[in-house]
Amino acid sequence: MHPIVYGIPNCDTVKKARTWLTDQGIQATFHDFKKQGVPDTALDTWMNHLGWETLLNRQGTTWRKLDTSVQAGVTDSDSAKALMLAHASCIKRPVIVWPSGQITVGFKPEQWPA
Repeated sequence: MHPIVYGIPNCDTVKKARTWLTDQGIQATFHDFKKQGVPDTALDTWMNHLGWETLLNRQGTTWRKLDTSVQAGVTDSDSAKALMLAHASCIKRPVIVWPSGQITVGFKPEQWPA
């Protein structure tokens, strides 16, 4: 079994993560949010493991372009999930699901399983 990398192919952080994995000889499956969408049940799992606050990308361009009333409306897991399903770019990337079941977000090789 291989890790699954979820993200957007033109995201610099996703590119770095995929390159790092390849350089380490780790074959990973890539799930493209833009082409394949955000898997609803996977998003639930990620939120249960990491928390919606960790997954929600409030630093990105997509978030900053949202109307302030939409931003203010994200107050709990249900509203965050609805936003992330509607705007996949509001999910911090990459989300990696490791064969061990561990879930990580972002490019942090020092926190990734060996």
